Amino acid sequence: MVSQQLRTDTKSAPHAPKTLGQGLGRIFRQRESGIAIVAVLLIIVFQLLNNSFLSLANLKVVFQLSAEIAIVAVAEVMVMVLGEIDLSVGNVFAFSPFIMYFAYQAGMPLILAVVAGLVAALAVGLVNGLLHVKLKVPSFIATLATLYAVKGLTLVISNGYPVTTPGSGWLTGLLGASPWAIVWWAVIVAAVWHFLLKHNKFGIYTIAVGSNAVGSREVGIPTDRIRMVNFVLAALLGGLVGIVESFHVQSIDPLAGGTSILLQGIAAAVIGGTALTGGSGTIVGAVIGSIVIASLNDGMNLLGVNAYLFDVVLGIAIGIAMILNIRMMGVRGGRQ
Repeated sequence: MVSQQLRTDTKSAPHAPKTLGQGLGRIFRQRESGIAIVAVLLIIVFQLLNNSFLSLANLKVVFQLSAEIAIVAVAEVMVMVLGEIDLSVGNVFAFSPFIMYFAYQAGMPLILAVVAGLVAALAVGLVNGLLHVKLKVPSFIATLATLYAVKGLTLVISNGYPVTTPGSGWLTGLLGASPWAIVWWAVIVAAVWHFLLKHNKFGIYTIAVGSNAVGSREVGIPTDRIRMVNFVLAALLGGLVGIVESFHVQSIDPLAGGTSILLQGIAAAVIGGTALTGGSGTIVGAVIGSIVIASLNDGMNLLGVNAYLFDVVLGIAIGIAMILNIRMMGVRGGRQ
């Protein structure tokens, strides 16, 4: 009996470190591992430098800011997986809330006014898709054109003045007036789009088109439709986050969003592990990337760092995160 137990212990002992090693290996093989390490290190550093960083009040600020960036980042991930870019998302951010506002002023119920704002966003995405897919305009140029057109249209219809977000009651709370509403919207968007990208035929087709458009077309994947739908969905998310943010701050500003939120969303997607060349991307990584950017912004504010240095630090953070991602690729065996 004793000898049998010894044999059992001898057999099982070597497996413990192997199991631990396998567990760590599985963690480091994940595309999001590099940016997750950066996020944890940032949180530790800012907490050590200012012990109010992890307070509930400050975490609410971080999560609210990261939620706004995350929704834009999710929109960009799907387009970037195709090997494309959408520069107009940040300007749809301000355009949709104004369409909602004027629809409400025209007598529409608030919920229908919100729908009108989202339909306007869909129209911008449709224009982007048609320019790129049907007229063969490169996505960078096509969305640059709509960026300026939408920005100009927003300034024209608003006369350049901000307005107060319409409506009151429980619906406005659900749409963003409640302190945590924008965070829940980001969670829902991230969960739905993660499912679409990783566990749905549409996401599989999107990755295939981004990896090899010619081969995808030859095996029967509707490449044009996939591109069109992703541009439409990207604009929809831009309009959604703009509307939710307008209820959150109780104001609609014609200069809100723009290139600032756009570039932060793209940065979150890139440092989260989405390839600019197309063919691979991660919604979870983009969300973590948005937390990194929000933490940098908030942490430097707490430390009293000059706001002008934020872009410098963000640039360095992007570089470090990309280096870590490349190193992690070595651990993952070069797998994208």
